Amino acid sequence: MKKFDVSDYRVSSQINMDETPTTVDLDASKDEIKDALKKTRKDLASFQDTMYAHGKYAALICLQGMDTAGKDSLIREVFEEFNSRGVVVHSFKTPSTNELKHDYLWRHYIALPQRGKFGVFNRTHYENVLVTRVHPEYILNENIPGINQVSDIDESFWKNRFKQINSFEKTLTENGTVIFKFFLNISKEEQKYRLLRRLNKKEKNWKFSPGDLKERKLWDDYMKCYEAVLNNTSTAYAPWYIIPSDSKTTARYLVSKILFETMTGFKDIKEPELEPEIQAKISEYKQQLERE
Repeated sequence: MKKFDVSDYRVSSQINMDETPTTVDLDASKDEIKDALKKTRKDLASFQDTMYAHGKYAALICLQGMDTAGKDSLIREVFEEFNSRGVVVHSFKTPSTNELKHDYLWRHYIALPQRGKFGVFNRTHYENVLVTRVHPEYILNENIPGINQVSDIDESFWKNRFKQINSFEKTLTENGTVIFKFFLNISKEEQKYRLLRRLNKKEKNWKFSPGDLKERKLWDDYMKCYEAVLNNTSTAYAPWYIIPSDSKTTARYLVSKILFETMTGFKDIKEPELEPEIQAKISEYKQQLERE
């Protein structure tokens, strides 16, 4: 299998969505990629056990992508080997009445992972500069001072939100949360195939909503918004990764590998050592148990 560098997928300069690939050739068969994923996710789960014992870092995985990009199945496959205590998944839907009574970041802040754990945001705080930018009328539900009509939402409003999000993420990273932001990049043709699959397979029908087709018509608008997000909020402390996702198997492996290679780069994450006085008495403790 072709090796890759994590930086190959990191957004470190201005990007154009028209030029971002949705496929990548790893010079491996589908079965070989699946085997590589199995090994990497097992290694990642083992590392999380060490991270849990160490207790000083958390990992936040943010997943964004168009409908059918494969977020749910990626979560299932990448974190399959994890101890259930080690990963917490939050799927953010339309804000509730209570959530709208707070600032837009509040519901995400209270869902952040504890130190020692991985947290996954299935759709994220970036919906507030994606869906709401395509549908600015949604902003009016937030009841923000000075925003009384759609015409009040100008370019400076969105630039300010980018700054707020960057500040939010910087605070998190300075306090021990390692942030990964993955954009699962699929082609419009692949989305069509996956939507048709939902309609053709009876067991998949429940996933389909007529709203999917309405949003699909706004594909170009969403791509412009994603481009703005990636160019304004990919930072050294909280970078975006663009993951070619027309192949779900490949996308899952790439995400797992990026997570593992990045997290194991933190050389201070080690299992804590026992206190010397406890270490010195291990034999005694074993004897106590064996004599029972």
